[in-house]
Amino acid sequence: AVVLAERLFGSGRRSVIIGADSMQIYDGLALISGAASPQQRARAEHRLIGSVPIDSEFSAGQYAQLAHEEIDRAIEGGELAIVVGGTGLYLQAALTEMPMRPPISQATEQALKEQLEEQGEQALHGRLAAQSPTAAARINGSDHRRLLRALALLAEGHSLEDQDGGIWTSQMRHPTRLIGLTCDRDELYARINQRVDEIAAAGAADEVSAALEAGASRTAKMALGFSDLQNGDLEAMKQATR
Repeated sequence: AVVLAERLFGSGRRSVIIGADSMQIYDGLALISGAASPQQRARAEHRLIGSVPIDSEFSAGQYAQLAHEEIDRAIEGGELAIVVGGTGLYLQAALTEMPMRPPISQATEQALKEQLEEQGEQALHGRLAAQSPTAAARINGSDHRRLLRALALLAEGHSLEDQDGGIWTSQMRHPTRLIGLTCDRDELYARINQRVDEIAAAGAADEVSAALEAGASRTAKMALGFSDLQNGDLEAMKQATR
């Protein structure tokens, strides 16, 4: 993204990089989330990176409003918005008018987590299939986060049937070009393992300790590797990242 911004500038086109990552948006998680370094930020303007206090709860709905404002501001100023993710949901939220769900109560969330531990993912996925076959078809039972989220929404009276599978093509806010980077799986795994080693060596465990001391919110603690770094388990962090 930085190189793209530089090339655009060289050809007379101004641009701005807008982050679409649920953890890079926090101030205090730059290492663990792989946010742009100060050197990279000096080469191209970045927005929505390190802009939310570490002790704040933050959601995709809140992000969507901020992202829409930044993208519109860039376009109105004659700049190209380069939206970089990150988090799939945040990328969709930035580029579309996708419907946003209200936050789930902690009581519902905790109750479902306990049921998952007691009954197992197969039982809970079966319950989801009985209530919403379409949602069950697109959510793998091993994806506990999405499984629990879907069940929580149903438990609190929300429908899952209006999730439009064609959201990428039917609801874009502006003309958009999507660019995806692919990589050979073995090479990708090797690069993930190397990245975890590098951020650990750079002091990611200290970053996590500082975040906890600063009162890291529940959503901030969901960063990949947050608890693994607390426990000094880099292998678990590598596996979770892969």
